[in-house]
Amino acid sequence: MININENFLNLQDSYLFSTIAKKVAEFQKNNPEKKIIKLGIGDVTRPIVPAVISAMKKAVDELGNSETFKGYGPEQGYEFLRKKIVENEYEKREIQIGIDEIFVSDGAKCDCGNIGDILSIENTVAITDPVYPVYLDTNVMAGRSGKFNNETGMYENIVYIPATAENNFVPELPKKVPDMIYLCFPNNPTGTTLTKEQLKKWIDYAKENKSLILFDSAYEAFISEQDVPHSIYEIEGAKEVAIEFRSFSKTAGFTGVRCAYTVVPKELKAYTKDGEIVELNSLWNRRHGTKFNGVSYPVQRGAEAIYSEEGQKQIKENISYYMNNARIIKEGLQEIGYTVYGGVNAPYIWLKVPKGLTSWEFFDKLLNEANVVGTPGVGFGPSGEGYFRLTAFGTKENTVQAIERIKNMK
Repeated sequence: MININENFLNLQDSYLFSTIAKKVAEFQKNNPEKKIIKLGIGDVTRPIVPAVISAMKKAVDELGNSETFKGYGPEQGYEFLRKKIVENEYEKREIQIGIDEIFVSDGAKCDCGNIGDILSIENTVAITDPVYPVYLDTNVMAGRSGKFNNETGMYENIVYIPATAENNFVPELPKKVPDMIYLCFPNNPTGTTLTKEQLKKWIDYAKENKSLILFDSAYEAFISEQDVPHSIYEIEGAKEVAIEFRSFSKTAGFTGVRCAYTVVPKELKAYTKDGEIVELNSLWNRRHGTKFNGVSYPVQRGAEAIYSEEGQKQIKENISYYMNNARIIKEGLQEIGYTVYGGVNAPYIWLKVPKGLTSWEFFDKLLNEANVVGTPGVGFGPSGEGYFRLTAFGTKENTVQAIERIKNMK
């Protein structure tokens, strides 16, 4: 008899974004004449920049030549890309990261879920609330969550750390000490950030309690304010307690191309049940080499081109384009009385829904009356109820039109 992983049965309903997709598909089927503007899923709309396309085309041509053909590459990533990452993302910020501490992958989402492979299922997990669903759902699948409580909307073994308007979206250090702590800043979904001083408190807390911080900095390229750290390793002591996840998806429009990287410092240690100290870098290297065959050569050449002079100029133009969209959304909503957060250091707008509506009811209202798609806050956790997320990744034309439609809602 074939048995299943029964932890999957603890997952609640369907995945947030697939639920949205079903609702939108049903509406479109019933209203084929309506033009829907999608500001829900954070997918990019700007084309991949010319510098990257040129590098990828050249790499493809190399694959067609017997002298330059590439077969299997190193699972951890080609040295030419890992070196560029170290030089541009870390050395320029006076952070010392070794090439062998960089692991190139096909997505930060994958790595955030897969990192659990090298960590005990007995570990206690803490997540900020609201939170990107992958952190929670992958730990439910692994068996760390315990049962779901329908009354509270929470899992019994997960430590929830509220980040709401009441605490200025700054999560408080949990009284119940967790083993694994997921932090995402700039934050998805709220678009808010932590200062260096605020992040330092988390690092000190993790060091004191021998906890591991899993730090998702996928949106660091959108930071505009000075005191907001681009990397957790800007903070002293972070390499002893933190793994950092980075992505080219939003930075360079690689959502469909797939390339990211994870940083696992050699200073980072964990423990066996008997208290033996183990280096996490070597464990992740073994897992990566066993379960992953590497990102394709043309994609890695494209990622390398991001760091060229032209590549930097071109991707910064795209980032500026999206952040202008964020400004349009934020200012437009504020003009008509919405309370709005984010949109300054991240391409997400987090707004309070009108009184008397749940976040899913506001989703339906927005879809039916304005034909605009966003993301209900409750889909990111119980503390997300009463909020709603819009993304700045649409076209400027659609962004402007979406705000005008919202302004004309009854």
